[in-house]
Amino acid sequence: MTLGSEDAPVTVTEYASFTCPHCATFHATTFEKLKADYIDTGKVRFVYRDVYFDRPGLWAAMVARCDPDRFFGVSDMIFDQQRDWLSSGDPVGISEALRKIGRVAGLSNDQLDACLTDQAKAEALYDWFRSNAEADEIDSTPTVIVNGAKQGNLPYDDLKAIIEEELAK
Repeated sequence: MTLGSEDAPVTVTEYASFTCPHCATFHATTFEKLKADYIDTGKVRFVYRDVYFDRPGLWAAMVARCDPDRFFGVSDMIFDQQRDWLSSGDPVGISEALRKIGRVAGLSNDQLDACLTDQAKAEALYDWFRSNAEADEIDSTPTVIVNGAKQGNLPYDDLKAIIEEELAK
């Protein structure tokens, strides 16, 4: 999933898992600043790539991707409410909490049922994750890649310095 201008001089790719607490922190802090300062101004094209450590992470991704036009809004809700929807630890409770997020985001029960039961899509997403993560040598989340150079998990000021260096080239 992408945000920002296709012609942006810098591409920032983030590998993240919806069940990763560090990823939720990245989205609450670093991503918001990145979006305001660079994505919304046309300087950065942002690419989001899922990492699946577990089934709940895949389920969350399927809910977020249920309507591609709502992906970033739904993913923000999933990250913001991560502790709540994961708290039951029970697959049924987690699924119901994710469905509730989807409904609040404007998805219908029928849409959510179709998304969460689409086995072919789940397999395709998992295969895509494995292929991309292997190609980019991803071993932790969040991992940020700036114009092809793997950076890991960075505080905003460090990420900003790297982006500014790339923009100056």
